[in-house]
Amino acid sequence: MGDQRVDNALTALVEILLPSLDNEDAASLDERRDDALALAKDILDSHPKSAVVPDVNQIADVIKRKLQLNRDRDSEKADRVSNLLPRLLEQPVLNHKWAILSLLNELADVDSVDASSLPLNGHRPRGGSPHDRGAGSFNTFSQEQGRPRASENPFSTNGLPQMPTRETHPSRDRGTLGDAGRRNRSRNEPAVTAPDLHEEDESEVMNMTKPTETTLLHDLPFTLQGLSTTYLPFSSRSTLKLPPSLPLPVISLLHTLAEPSLLYRVLSDFVESRDEGLVGQSLRSAIWMELRSYLGLIATLEGEIRRAIATINPDEPRGGIGKAGVTLKRCVVWTREAAMGLRLMSLMAEEAKSRKGGQLITMIHSFSSSHGDPFVAAFAERMLMKVTRPFYDMLRQWIYNGELSDPYHEFFVHEPSPHHDGSGPIDPRRAPATSVWEGKYKMEENMIPSIITEEFARKVFLIGKSLNFIRYSCGDSTWVGAYCKDASRELHYGDTATLETSIDKAYKTTMARLIDLMDNKFQLFEHLRALKKYLLLGQGDFIALLMESLASNLDRPAGSQQRHTLTAQLEYAIRGSNAQYDSPEVLRRLDARLLDLSHGETGWDVFTLEYKVDAPVDVVITAWASKEYLVVFNFLWRIKRVEFALGSTWRRCMTGARGVLATIDDSQSKDWKHARCCIAEMIHFVNQLQYYILFEVIEASWDQLQAATTKPGATLDDLIEAHTTYLKAITHKGLLGSARSSLTGSREDSFFTSQLHHILKAMLAYKDVVDGLYSFSVAEFTRRQEKKARLETGTAKGRRGLADDDDLLSPSPNLAAAKTLLNPNLNSNSRAESPFPISTGALAATTAADSTDAILSALRQRLGELSRDFRTRVNVLLGDLMVQPDADMKFLGMVMNFNDVYTPRKRRRERAGKTPGT
Repeated sequence: MGDQRVDNALTALVEILLPSLDNEDAASLDERRDDALALAKDILDSHPKSAVVPDVNQIADVIKRKLQLNRDRDSEKADRVSNLLPRLLEQPVLNHKWAILSLLNELADVDSVDASSLPLNGHRPRGGSPHDRGAGSFNTFSQEQGRPRASENPFSTNGLPQMPTRETHPSRDRGTLGDAGRRNRSRNEPAVTAPDLHEEDESEVMNMTKPTETTLLHDLPFTLQGLSTTYLPFSSRSTLKLPPSLPLPVISLLHTLAEPSLLYRVLSDFVESRDEGLVGQSLRSAIWMELRSYLGLIATLEGEIRRAIATINPDEPRGGIGKAGVTLKRCVVWTREAAMGLRLMSLMAEEAKSRKGGQLITMIHSFSSSHGDPFVAAFAERMLMKVTRPFYDMLRQWIYNGELSDPYHEFFVHEPSPHHDGSGPIDPRRAPATSVWEGKYKMEENMIPSIITEEFARKVFLIGKSLNFIRYSCGDSTWVGAYCKDASRELHYGDTATLETSIDKAYKTTMARLIDLMDNKFQLFEHLRALKKYLLLGQGDFIALLMESLASNLDRPAGSQQRHTLTAQLEYAIRGSNAQYDSPEVLRRLDARLLDLSHGETGWDVFTLEYKVDAPVDVVITAWASKEYLVVFNFLWRIKRVEFALGSTWRRCMTGARGVLATIDDSQSKDWKHARCCIAEMIHFVNQLQYYILFEVIEASWDQLQAATTKPGATLDDLIEAHTTYLKAITHKGLLGSARSSLTGSREDSFFTSQLHHILKAMLAYKDVVDGLYSFSVAEFTRRQEKKARLETGTAKGRRGLADDDDLLSPSPNLAAAKTLLNPNLNSNSRAESPFPISTGALAATTAADSTDAILSALRQRLGELSRDFRTRVNVLLGDLMVQPDADMKFLGMVMNFNDVYTPRKRRRERAGKTPGT
């Protein structure tokens, strides 16, 4: 065998087994021992090489399995061997443990074989043992196929088969990943295959030389760079062919080394591809930097391989490659971290195809924040340092300049199209001219990278939007430029403390500047106070003087109203009240105008005040807010008109009570008593309603608005939200129903508005009838005074006792006025204020008889109807107020009915409970 140690061991064994015989000389003894030694060598040389790959763990498992089967027959020996086996495996001085255990395993089967059947050379014939003839044996070869049968079952318990020599070819499956391997392989890992024998000439494959490990090491640096070599060629961009004549351990090592080679080719293609995005280009740059580091590792590895090859001794086992310090296994160890980095970059490159901007940063950051491997986390952090540079450049431009530098839509702030795409209804609260703040920029939450929080992103969004608003809408680009020059600094990933400090400082500075501009330069709060004084009737003397000066004009039909007349009366009211001391800028914006005309309306129905605002104040006082102010003004103006009309009638009644009405008869005295009580009741209702709206609703909401706008750190968004809440509280709690829908622009609930409209209309109708009753009383008083004067004149002329019945029936101007109020159709220029006309029978009787009793009867009837209708409607209103969840609205119902004079009816609930058609 050529091994000196084997010769020495055999010599010692022969000397022990062949002692000297009696009367035997030394030459005979030496000759006999030499023959025995030669026989032993022949036996060793003729023994077939094991067809199983030496594997200590495999043979130990075979012995353990055999001991478990024999434990029932001899448990003591089985336990002893089980204890000795681990001790044998732990001995460091034994180099051939597998051979020792294999020999012991073979000797354990000798007992079951007839010794006489053994040949003289002492070893068992091939295939003689039933165990050796098993289906899973690696010691037998198929004569038909010329290959080990066990190759059909590579996971057999008998061990892995040795690779056959050049005469027989191994299975083609041994050099390629099978179907199961391809299914389990990652989608990013290209296939590694050996040459397909069906595609090559069989004689060529038979003549292929088996590459040595030295040859493979020589080609390895080129393979790791994705370059084809003689023994390791690339058949395609994702396929590497391995030599089929190598043993399985070497194939396994080459499989491991092939992964970084193929991944390098894939990543090189990815780096060379184009991407429509700055973050994507930054990712390609970062990957290219890592590939350069990988090439540096390959260069170092190549130097080590060359030095090792230069020191190889061909006469030593394996060419002395082990002593040289560089082997395929060591190359696997040296490239393990690089392969893991390439694998991570391959995953990132695959995910980058469907992501961009903040989404791509979030994907890479997930490896850093949620992966348990420290190497993966550190690698992802290193990648983020380079990938996030475009993001932080965009962030710096946004928070210091207010400019959106995002050509590929990768930032979480985007500028939507200026044209409405029709995907949804347009918000009526945001007109196109006032949508600079709300609609110019939007924030996409799905583009926010996970390296910042959502609250942090909202701060960033607000800072840039405020700077852009200051620059373009407020016209203060000088301050923005100076601020950018002083505060701008470089931002980069990893410096979280500096970034948070910069953002907080920029947030406070920008918000303070914007609020200061809106308050001092554009007088936002001054405009809000002016709206409260003039459109919400907070300036009492101005409203009273305006109504008094406009009363005679507004009583005429709407078609006869003139814009210049209304404007002149408005100027008169301003000069005659404390409004004259307001800022000229505020008074310039106040104007009187007419609403759209309708048939049968009077000037009271179409007159309104308007307060004009322009940019940038219209960001807070939007078109929607202006409409809400208009609605509230019209409602309050109607209440003021009823109060003014009832006050005029009350003053006339009180004045007449000391003059004309003092001489009326008892029948009319009772009517006037009921009329004065009802007028007082209506005045009380109007006063309580006015007090509730002006003080409990408007003043309380105004205090909340001031508190919200003056709090430290308030932003423009806070002002907009506070002003919107202020108007919604007024329109809802002020009995105007819910605020307008943000989508349809119409009110969702106007039940209270309708109720109050009918109540106010009934009051005006009652006031007109009382005026008719007053005219009737004056006409009656005048008729009696004239009768008395005629009687006195007749007596003086000697005509005492003469009846003047014809004179009694003569009409008077006041009586004609009362008749006109009773029958508005008699005068085409008069209006029908009351929804309760006189019954047909009463009018017929009045027309036919034309007597004072008929007129008085009709007046009494109409006063009673209007009084009952007023009470009925008030009862329903109070019933609805009682069930409101708002405490102030409940309190209003209690104040109006403090002495329980009304009987609230929950008519609204009763109607809601009825089925349709009942």
